[in-house]
Order: sequence, then C-alpha cells, then structure tokens
Amino acid sequence: MLLALAAISVLEKHCLSCHALEQLAARPKMVASVTASGYMPPWKPVRGFGSFQGERRLSAQEIAVLQRWDGKLDGEPHASSAVAPMPPPDLTVTMPQPYTVRPDGPDRYRCFVVPLHLAEDRWIRIVDFQPSNRKIVHHALFFTTLKRDLPADYPCFGTPGFVPTSSLGGWSPGNQPLEMPAGTAMRLPKDAHLVIQLHFHPSGKSEEEQSKLNFYFAPGPPTRHIVDVGLVSKAIDIPPGDAAYIVRDHFTLPVDVHAAGIIPHAHYLCRDVKGWATLPGGRRVWLLWIKDWDFDWQDRYWYSRPVPFPAGTRVDMEFTFDNSAANPRNPSSPPVRVTWGAGSKDEMAGLHIQVIPDREEDLPELGKALWGKVMRMVGGRFYEQR
Repeated sequence: MLLALAAISVLEKHCLSCHALEQLAARPKMVASVTASGYMPPWKPVRGFGSFQGERRLSAQEIAVLQRWDGKLDGEPHASSAVAPMPPPDLTVTMPQPYTVRPDGPDRYRCFVVPLHLAEDRWIRIVDFQPSNRKIVHHALFFTTLKRDLPADYPCFGTPGFVPTSSLGGWSPGNQPLEMPAGTAMRLPKDAHLVIQLHFHPSGKSEEEQSKLNFYFAPGPPTRHIVDVGLVSKAIDIPPGDAAYIVRDHFTLPVDVHAAGIIPHAHYLCRDVKGWATLPGGRRVWLLWIKDWDFDWQDRYWYSRPVPFPAGTRVDMEFTFDNSAANPRNPSSPPVRVTWGAGSKDEMAGLHIQVIPDREEDLPELGKALWGKVMRMVGGRFYEQR
C-alpha cells in the first residue's frame, strides 16, 4: 500500500497531465524503463546549462519508487491530472467544427482560423490550451492576424503562411498554461482572427479534434515589454553524409535587459543546440544546451529567474546537424542535400531569446539594433558557418 501511494504521488506530479493513471498502471515495466532512461517525462535541456521553470525531471528517489512499483493502485479514486483547476477564463475560443485526422500516413500540420469579434484591444496574461484529443495533437502554436482572405482551415507546415499581427505562444504535451512574466502581456488586437496551428500525428484509427483556448486578461496594457532577440541562420546547405554540420549566429545587446525565456527551433537533422551569453567582462553564462534534439519535443522555456545581461553582452547560438545515414531521425534514406526552408525535409536554425529591457525608454534602441540585424541577414550577410 505504501509503495502504491508513493508511485501514485510521483505519477500525479509528473505524468498525469499527459497520461491516464490506469494506462500507466497497466504497464509498470514500461514506466520503469522509460523513466530510468530519462526518455520520460520529456525534458531536453541539459542539467546545469540554464535553470528553468517547470523542469520535468525525476529525482533518483522518484525513479527508484517507479522501479519497484508493480502497477498496483491503492483502491482509492484519483484525479486524472495533478494540474490544479483554473478559475473561469475571460474568453474561451473553440474551433467551430471538429477536424477529422485520418488513421495513417505522415504527420499533418493544419491551421484553423477563428474570428474573435473583439470591440477593443485586450491584453493577455495567461493562455490555457486544451486539446480535446491528446492522442493526436502533438503540439500547437497560436497567432493573430487582421487578414480577411484566409480559409477556415488549411495545411501549414512551419509558418502559418502570413506575417502574424501577434504571436500568442504555444503548447506541447506536459506544458502548463502559459503565464506571462510580471508586468508583461500579449496583445489580442481588436477585430483580429485567431489562428491555431496544430501538428497532428495519426493514431491508427480515425480521430477527431476540437481544440479550445482559454484566455485570461490583464487589467490593462503592459508596463514592461518582452522583445524577441532572434538568433537565426539561413546559411544551411548540408551535404549528404555530413554528420557534424554547424551554423552559428550572434548579437550584441545595446541596452541592459533581463532574459525571461528562450525558444529553440529546428527540424529533423538537428542533433545539438547551444546558446550562451558572454558578459562584457568575459564571463560566459549558459542560456540552453540540448544535446539530443528531437523535433517531436520542442518547447518554450522560461527561466526560473530572469537573467540580467548588461549592455554589451554578446549572445551566441550554435546548431549542429547530422545528415548521415547513421542519424535515425534522418527523413531521407539515403541522405540527400538539405538546405534552409519551411518544408519538413528542409532545415531551420533559430534560437529566440525573450528579453525584457530594464528601462522602457530603451525599447527603440533595442528595436533599431535588431532591425539592423534583420537587414544584414536579408542582404545575405549571414554569420559564421562551417
């Protein structure tokens, strides 16, 4: 009985946001194996290279409990999730119609457009995404647009096919509701349409999904602003067989900021993602290291505490790709030349650092520096590559 209680406690804390307790109880050996190996719960950042909120890591004691668990429960009813219930939202948006996912074939990316009919701009402090069928929804991204010529739903791998009016974050299995740092908020524009981009993976039978989003509003406009410092390389041209192709990018911060979070992005060939900051005095601070990148487990990471970076700090990224036949995630057999692009067999390299300027009056200077970086990239002046 005590072992069952201990195991249930571990599962409620780490696993029941994605899995049903009864399903786990029916497979105790599998639970023991995937937790001992670190495969579950999924958490890609290397320990000690950045400290993040909501880290999905099991302690050695928790792993030991699941190693001894035989799947028996204590006979008492348990909640299907350890996530505390949220209060009533200010706005709920639901896909107008269920979408049917065919039983087999490749993964699918589809965008769903929902008019919001807002009479005025609103500011969001929390986004709570709730898929109706977690078996087939791999991850989701949310955008707004003022475009009026989009279909109700359409295929969309990579980008949604337009420049968003605003980005409202995303969701992947195990994520809790996205809550913005204190004093910040995301804009939900007047008369905007919400675009929900869903990544589906077939389950072997015909399934339906009708997602909804709950929005919690801030009382007014933000007093502080998050700025996306995008480290990006389009200088991707990976020969077949190259197992260690590297691209890099960097940017020097012109003003004092605090880094609140970080978002990495790449496709199937990426194996290693590094991000770090070099302070003006030369000390290195790690932003993130993922040394076993998996396209199927992308996430947004918020730091446990905002990290201070003074003006003059240089932020760097380094992405390593494996286009060899030995890479089990290589979508092409035999390997083929791979270049930058939005297609599933193309590649990307982006590390997006979410920073908050220490002084609001510094926003224009930071924006100007970032715009200059974009113009240099558009002009073809890509950063270092091997």
